[in-house]
Amino acid sequence: MTLLLLGLLVVVAALYVAGYFFTSDKVPRGTTVAGVDIGGLRPAAARTKLQQELTPRAEEPIVVDAEGRRGTIRPRQAGLSVDYQQSVAEAGAGRSWRPGRMWDYFSGGDELDAVLDVDDAKLGRAVDTFAKEVDKAPVEGRVIFDDGEIEARYPEPGQKVDRAAAARALSDAFLAGGSDDVVELQLDQVDPEVSTKNVHAAVDDFANPAMSAPVILVLDDENVVLRPEAYSPALSLEPKEGKLVPQVDQKKLMAAVRPAMKSVALSPRDATVRLVGGRPKVVPGKNGVTFDAKELADKFLSLVVQPDDKRTLQVKTVVARPEFTTKDAEKLKIKQAVSSFTTYYPHADYRNTNQGRAAELVNGTVLRPGETFSLNDTVGERTVANGFTEGYMISNGVFKEDLGGGVSQVATTLFNAAFFAGLEDVEHKPHSFYIDRYPIGREATVAWGSVDLRFKNNTPYGVLIQSWVKPSTPSSSGEMHVRMWSTKYWDISAGVSPRYNITKEKTRYMQGPDCVPNDGYGGFDIDVYRYFRHHGSNELVRKETMHTTYTPSDTVVCGERPRA
Repeated sequence: MTLLLLGLLVVVAALYVAGYFFTSDKVPRGTTVAGVDIGGLRPAAARTKLQQELTPRAEEPIVVDAEGRRGTIRPRQAGLSVDYQQSVAEAGAGRSWRPGRMWDYFSGGDELDAVLDVDDAKLGRAVDTFAKEVDKAPVEGRVIFDDGEIEARYPEPGQKVDRAAAARALSDAFLAGGSDDVVELQLDQVDPEVSTKNVHAAVDDFANPAMSAPVILVLDDENVVLRPEAYSPALSLEPKEGKLVPQVDQKKLMAAVRPAMKSVALSPRDATVRLVGGRPKVVPGKNGVTFDAKELADKFLSLVVQPDDKRTLQVKTVVARPEFTTKDAEKLKIKQAVSSFTTYYPHADYRNTNQGRAAELVNGTVLRPGETFSLNDTVGERTVANGFTEGYMISNGVFKEDLGGGVSQVATTLFNAAFFAGLEDVEHKPHSFYIDRYPIGREATVAWGSVDLRFKNNTPYGVLIQSWVKPSTPSSSGEMHVRMWSTKYWDISAGVSPRYNITKEKTRYMQGPDCVPNDGYGGFDIDVYRYFRHHGSNELVRKETMHTTYTPSDTVVCGERPRA
């Protein structure tokens, strides 16, 4: 009996060992992963088969639909792929001495999903790209003020794709396969923050009272009436915690208030320096009368909802002091003429007009220490509305007619006055070719929007610019004058090199009504030197060199080129 039992045990052990070697390291028979039969295969073969069957799915577009709007998303681009090793492992592959594992090989065989490998960031971006085409923001309830009128806009719900549910649906569709299936995406309703009830409340409680009647501002015992159409642009109702809360824009409110108060509120006047009787004189600053803009804005919202007999606000007056005081102007020490320069020009009505207008705009300019003068900024664009007319100017090496012709003479005269006042040359551009009525190498041209004359007051004193024109007549030349007033800081002298790099002019033949004939002459290079000495001292502080290259002034013949 004992031998029989021992024999049976040996047989069972042999069968158990045989079962281990036969069933272990194989996927249970009948097992499918994402519809792919891998039963009975060893892990490596199972992974290979899954890859062959499932890899193409990553390129098959998944059709998605939301509220009738369709699109496609490719799984690979959306970061969806299969973890083949883990999928095979979870299918039951692998060696084991457990009897249950051996039994599963013959009787197991489940239908399993593949194990996904998901790049959450890519999947999120893919979903979001499509969802943005479907999402619709809710229309918020609003109340708009327009020229004293009220417009109520009522809310409407929006919609938004449920991103998390969409990501799960795409993952499931990828595992299931089948590009013909349409994945319906879940849409959630997005409610507006402000309800219709709250819009009605905002209209009744604020908007209607605010637009019902004018308000009266009392400043210095004078009444200023401000009508709803004037102040309505400053009012708004902004959503906050589901309600529309009144707001006032202080800047827009002041844009409505200040013109209405112009006869009551007076702006302060800065002190300055002007020529009086031919000598510089400090013109004292003057205080103004104004009000506290913030205080008015803070009280305005409660004012506009008051009944008709209580829509009056007493506005406190505030003394507005000038930013640049009389004491500041005195510190400029503008006392004497420190430089003066004059240029001459042949008679032309356009020169009298354009130079006279430019000189008028420049005259009286005060440069504080550290400030930079710009001729273009000071004179402005040369237009008919700005007082200029057409005249001749240089363009592309030849003369042509344009608005503001002749203003370069003002630039040249200013440049020389600044040169001998010792002011810093920030920007100047000589004419392309030399004009003999100007100082050689010390002249400047200007063009609106492209070429400017700029110099900086780098002295410790203020500078007052005086400029005027003595108009030309048919029998006399015109004169352009600039004088700089300040306290003498530099003694300036100038020098000039001989002409060098001489170039010859060419002859151009031009046709058309714009042609201006010209007798040409050659070009050359030249250097101008500026020597700085402190006023009253013979010691040279520094020397500046300015280089100028003049191109030839071509001869222009209006007509056809002679035939050889």
